[in-house]
Amino acid sequence: MGDYDADADAAASDVRIDDAAHLAGVPDEFQRLWTPHRMVYIEKGQQPEEHECPFCYAPSLSDEDGLIVARGEHAYVLLNLFPYNSGHLLVCPYRHIATYDQATPEEVAEIGALTQTAMRVIREVSHNHGFNIGMNQGEVAGAGIAAHLHQHIVPRWQHDANFLPIIAKTKALPQLLGDVRASLAAAWPA
Repeated sequence: MGDYDADADAAASDVRIDDAAHLAGVPDEFQRLWTPHRMVYIEKGQQPEEHECPFCYAPSLSDEDGLIVARGEHAYVLLNLFPYNSGHLLVCPYRHIATYDQATPEEVAEIGALTQTAMRVIREVSHNHGFNIGMNQGEVAGAGIAAHLHQHIVPRWQHDANFLPIIAKTKALPQLLGDVRASLAAAWPA
C-alpha cells in the first residue's frame, strides 16, 4: 500500500464549494464557469499583421499544405486550423477585405454557393445532425482574424458538446486535419 499523505488529506478537506444561490447578488438559474485564462486573449488579442494574413497566404500553397478543400473564382474553402469540431470549414474571399459589406456581389454569391456545397459535402461525409454557420465581423465581435472576411461552417452532432475544452483546454478531434481535408475534397463535386 502507498504511504499516507496527511498534508494532502488536510489540503483536500480545505476545498470549499459555494452554492451560487448563497453568494452576493441576485440568485438566478445560471451556473457560471469562470475562465480567467481567457483574459490574455481578451486584452491582447491575436490579430496578425496584414502582411502575415493566413487567409491571403493559404491560396499560395498546395491544397494539402494550405488545408484547402475547394477553390472557386472569388473565394475558397479551407479547414479551420483550430477547429471546434472535425470538419470545421472556413469560406474566404481571395481579396483581403474585413467585412461582408465590402464584398462584391460576385464574392457574396460564391461565398453562399460554396457554403451550401460545403454543407452538403460535410453531411455526406460526416453524417452530422446540424450546423453552426456564421461570420464574426471585427475583433470586438470575436473574429480571430478580423482583417480578412471568413465564414465558419461547423458541423454538429447530437450530444457533441462537453466540458473538455473549457476545463482541460483540450479538444478531442477524432480525425487528423489532413485526413478530414482529403475526405471532404474527394467528396466535393467537380
